[in-house]
Amino acid sequence: MSVRLTGAEALALRMTSLLLRPHPTARPEGVAGVVEWFGAMQAQDAASGLWSLGARLPGWTQADVQEALERREALRTWPMRGTVHLVPSRDARWMLEVTGVRALAGAERRRAVLGLTEAEADRAADVLGAALAGGGRLTRAECVAALTAGGVDAAGQRAYHLLWYAAQRGVTCIAPHVGTEQTFALLDEWVPDPHRPDRDEALGILALRYFRSHGPTTRQDFAGWTGLTATDAKRGIAVAGDALATVSVDGVEAVMDAALLDAPRAPVDDVLALPGFDEYLLGYKDRSLMVDPAHRQAIIPGGNGVFQPTVVRGGRVVGTWKRSVGKTRVKLSVRPLAALDASTRARAEDALAGYARFLDLPPVVDWAAAS
Repeated sequence: MSVRLTGAEALALRMTSLLLRPHPTARPEGVAGVVEWFGAMQAQDAASGLWSLGARLPGWTQADVQEALERREALRTWPMRGTVHLVPSRDARWMLEVTGVRALAGAERRRAVLGLTEAEADRAADVLGAALAGGGRLTRAECVAALTAGGVDAAGQRAYHLLWYAAQRGVTCIAPHVGTEQTFALLDEWVPDPHRPDRDEALGILALRYFRSHGPTTRQDFAGWTGLTATDAKRGIAVAGDALATVSVDGVEAVMDAALLDAPRAPVDDVLALPGFDEYLLGYKDRSLMVDPAHRQAIIPGGNGVFQPTVVRGGRVVGTWKRSVGKTRVKLSVRPLAALDASTRARAEDALAGYARFLDLPPVVDWAAAS
């Protein structure tokens, strides 16, 4: 651990790992390449997930990303922490078996609240499996109708839990939207040739992908991101071996991609417009390098887990923004979290214009008073 980094140097390297700045050794191409680079990308909000990809694929449009998802370059499911992520399609099954299974352990408490038994949840998974067999693809509403027709009570909050349970068990996965409708397919039919590493190899893959796309950061952040035990997190790092390097960040042990040891560490004064549920913030338990503690409430109002889209300057959050998409334009409302000079505002508007180009719509930007 001879390499010592300041917090500012670590943040500069972290933004490179996150593919939010040019990477000196790797340039993942297309949706498949970016999702494999990360291993998993938070995507419980579909629109945010699309822009997380678009922000790392210059020149791509939302339609381009959607077409790649239709080609099955990645899919959405609940691989860890009971939360929807984009994952490499061929890796979905082993990720569910290694990390997703931990979420099932807590499902009994939720079923008790909903008045469901494990047998009813298993029955629901069987009904959905039969309804989707043969290459079928059903919207969420059609899945609920199939459950009802199959004699399963899917009223109210039960529907979400049963859809989650079937995917968590590896029966189904979330296929791309049809229009505005979420759809589901059978995982085995959507991905007929899954990758099947043994457990040690899987832990090593998780560690390598996490730290190359998020590092430098801590083993505790890795365990928090995956939901792995501390023992499994440590084992994954060991299996990854020399591909990862241990460094010190302001005296705290951290891990990073060894390929970045000689990368530039100087801060970069760039301005970005990122979605709310992006790995930039969601990939860490400790977000102190990116967020001023005084701004946490504005970014996560009420601490309810709903992250606002952010304006980021030099790796630090300086504002939030919201979108309103119309047929002929997209309205983008920006709220600074501190006083921003005219130059920074202009650069933020340029970054938001990039998002508008992704949607293939002209932007209309308005500014609220600073929080």
